[in-house]
Amino acid sequence: MTIVLVPAARLEKWVLNFQGRHGVTGLSVVGGALHGAASDGSTFTARLPFGERYDGLPNAAACAAAAAAPADWGVLLVRKGGFAVARLSGVAIGESKVGQRHVQGRTKAGGQSQQRFARRRDNQARQAYEAAAEHAARILAGLRGPLVTGGDHTAVDEVLSDPRLRSATVAEPWLAVPDPRRAVLEQAVADAQAVRIEVVNADAGPG
Repeated sequence: MTIVLVPAARLEKWVLNFQGRHGVTGLSVVGGALHGAASDGSTFTARLPFGERYDGLPNAAACAAAAAAPADWGVLLVRKGGFAVARLSGVAIGESKVGQRHVQGRTKAGGQSQQRFARRRDNQARQAYEAAAEHAARILAGLRGPLVTGGDHTAVDEVLSDPRLRSATVAEPWLAVPDPRRAVLEQAVADAQAVRIEVVNADAGPG
């Protein structure tokens, strides 16, 4: 199985191209997703962003329309090396913040030196998470829509444990990203809005 992320605006063309490669494709709605089955045995399953279920007509245009981004939603990316947070209205990024923090890597030293190093590293990470939480609480205050998260699971959980962020509604997909930078945030915003398509090619098997 292969997973591809397709912007909603390109979904119709993607389905046409799938049909061109694999033959006549019947569309249906199965399990909250748009399902396609081609004459050569290949299939795809297109899932809406933000963890939403699709229960509309079995065609690509209707599915693409249902994939529209909410009027108020956010993205939060956190790793030990930094964070990125953005609030969006539809496809437009409103306020955002990207920050880097130095957290030392691991050491090969042993004994008390290693323990001191570990404590210093933990303190640096905690300060980084506190900075991320401070900016996230400010930018995402009163957020009405979903929050898409990514980076490092432990780091994100630490930031979301801040009382000011506990009311956030975290939605799929989880975004696997490197240390957040502006370009990483912009790509994450695009990926969060994309239709997630699981493709099984008949000649490749389920994978």
